[in-house]
Amino acid sequence: MKRNGHSSNGGDVLKLTKADFSSDQETRWCPGCGDYAVLAAVQSFMPELGIPPDRIVFVTGIGCAGRFVYYMDTYGMHGIHGRAPALATGVASSRPDLSVWVVTGDGDALSIGGNHLIHALRRNVQLKILLFNNQIYGLTKGQYSPTSEEGKVTKSTPFGSQDHPFNPVSLALGAEATFVARTVDTDKPHMAETLRAAAAHDGAAFVEIYQNCNVFNDGAFDALRAKGQKELNQIRLEHGRAIRFGADGERGVARGPDGRLRLVDVADVGKDALLVHDAHRQEPSLAFELAHLSARPTGPTPIGVFRSVSRPVYGQELAVELEEARSKVGPEELEKVLHAGETWTVS
Repeated sequence: MKRNGHSSNGGDVLKLTKADFSSDQETRWCPGCGDYAVLAAVQSFMPELGIPPDRIVFVTGIGCAGRFVYYMDTYGMHGIHGRAPALATGVASSRPDLSVWVVTGDGDALSIGGNHLIHALRRNVQLKILLFNNQIYGLTKGQYSPTSEEGKVTKSTPFGSQDHPFNPVSLALGAEATFVARTVDTDKPHMAETLRAAAAHDGAAFVEIYQNCNVFNDGAFDALRAKGQKELNQIRLEHGRAIRFGADGERGVARGPDGRLRLVDVADVGKDALLVHDAHRQEPSLAFELAHLSARPTGPTPIGVFRSVSRPVYGQELAVELEEARSKVGPEELEKVLHAGETWTVS
């Protein structure tokens, strides 16, 4: 395979561009949809990996996010509702040489697909999971979703939703995910930075992306997207740095007398009182507290990497043991052992 005159089979360094990851399919989302921004960011970021498109797999479920796979010039699979993590687990487990990505939505991942998502995270499968959260069912025309706020009036809840919403970051942390992050659709530099960290992580990486649905839930994330508001409300988490935010860093996060995190004015408490972010802390309670710092993304809300820790990747230890056994007894003898005992022939 050759891209821009360079071979992917060795020799010259592979040189890739956004065009190498852009398919010839017409992009068909509603005009103004946040998915366009995410797609552009992902296609622009992919060349950084140095992995040719034929070594990358995107798996999607049902929903507006499901179209993503058609617009990436890589291998891909459009699965059924909620099953993308299960399908991707099979691909990643059987082909550890591939880079496997899941693109899903808040309805697809957190409703019928909830169990598949949490088990992929707890197992620490070698997957990168991008969850587009627009807090609404867009493809089926505006019903409330698992992340819609209580009281949300939609076609399916004319008197307001009575369901308490999921906090996707909190859910991922509760499943003991080893990498959990959040970014915003229109913040291309921050999204690229977040994707870069997710791609470098060894194991399951979960990234929630606040994505505006301008048809059925427009403005849900204006506090973090709109000019003049995002500067005030984006609490950017950076490992090893004090958590400050605001146009001039005049506000921050500190631990109050009751032990709980609170938003403070730096001038009132002093810089030394600010909480220093530790994304590599094995115990997830701090990340969990930060996930609950804002109940809804309508004011100051953390974005960035909440947690990034190491844990054995699903299947890797078994693969090493099998390889050691193969080298000791030989491949033929190992096959005999693996197929010994009760076996079935299916014809």
